[in-house]
Amino acid sequence: MKLDERNQAIELRRKGYAINAIAQEIGVAKSSISRWVRDIQLTAKQSDKLRLAPFTDNAIEHRRTARLKNELQKRQNVISTAKTEIPAIDITNLWLIGVMLYWAEGGKTQRLVRFSNGDPEMIKIMIKFFKDVCLVPDNKLRGYIHIHQNLDYQAAEVYWSDISGIPLGQFFKTYRKPNKSSQNKKNTLPYGVMDIYVLDTTLFNKISGWATGIFENSKQIR
Repeated sequence: MKLDERNQAIELRRKGYAINAIAQEIGVAKSSISRWVRDIQLTAKQSDKLRLAPFTDNAIEHRRTARLKNELQKRQNVISTAKTEIPAIDITNLWLIGVMLYWAEGGKTQRLVRFSNGDPEMIKIMIKFFKDVCLVPDNKLRGYIHIHQNLDYQAAEVYWSDISGIPLGQFFKTYRKPNKSSQNKKNTLPYGVMDIYVLDTTLFNKISGWATGIFENSKQIR
């Protein structure tokens, strides 16, 4: 077996293959390849080709792809480790999360509650907050979609209804925003943005009070 591999390595080297490439091709350690082919003299053309190989477009692209893959894996490792650091979310955690998300992204008009976002995970969290913490009945939730005019608004309505669990019959008429400049651009929000509405002034005031309480109590953190 070793003789076959040695003969194969010699043949590839005579064709001008690099030692690394030969090792990968036949699955033998570089040290063995180097020993087997050390007496083989490459032609000037073969030597030049090996010397310039790292600078070819394919080689540069290969290194770039490998680097990006390595960076992506490192980021994913950090994300995976961080995920394990989050404990189970109980109702108190959901309460605090919901209040802070609302205060960051929610409407401040005192007549109603409105949360707007294009991230489906945010919408799911806030629906759970409204139902489980605020005890809003299903039939009191309303949906409203903002979407560019060139996008499929009917698909967006079905999408956000599925995400939120709010029936289409409880959606306001979709707002289709005219924007000619968006037609030739990449659509980062193909389903637009969804607003969750709860027409309840008392709930708005309650969320405002919760937020104020969080802000005041956070001052005591040392």
